[in-house]
Amino acid sequence: MSLKMICVFCGARPGCDSVYGDAADALGRRIVEEGCGLVYGGGEIGLMGMVADAVSGAGGHVSAIIPRFLDEHEVGRRHSDEFIVTESMHERKFKMAELADAFVCLPGGLGTLDETFEILTWKQLGLHDKPIVVVNIAGYWSPLAAMVDSVIENGFAKAADRDLFSVVDGVDDVFPELRRMLVR
Repeated sequence: MSLKMICVFCGARPGCDSVYGDAADALGRRIVEEGCGLVYGGGEIGLMGMVADAVSGAGGHVSAIIPRFLDEHEVGRRHSDEFIVTESMHERKFKMAELADAFVCLPGGLGTLDETFEILTWKQLGLHDKPIVVVNIAGYWSPLAAMVDSVIENGFAKAADRDLFSVVDGVDDVFPELRRMLVR
């Protein structure tokens, strides 16, 4: 398996600290430096728009996928290389997963949490075996890692389920970790 298209889950808002936007911009540029394209939720606002703008600005390919009802709310990024409007959130997530070779999770809101947990669950169920890397910018995802550890400790998941994803501290660690996960 090779890395050609990276799906990024992240917020439709910028967050309250510029460190999140800096990470989104750095990840977008790194995606292109690594010879990959971006698959993402299609919005032109928040961290989503920042990642897409960074990929485009560095000359990379952007596949934007957005449900019809969110197209106006999140201001769909119609000037992407590929702009796909779906009929539902479920279809959006399925299409993003279908196009992606790996998943990277930046900070975000409830939608980002939903996407992250769903892609983890799909991997747990054997619906895909693609790498998932969570970028723990400023400790944002530490509660997620603690929650997964609690689920395992309380007998609701196997210890091996902790290996469904990796947590890294910054953007510089994303691609080395994705490559490591590919060879496992």
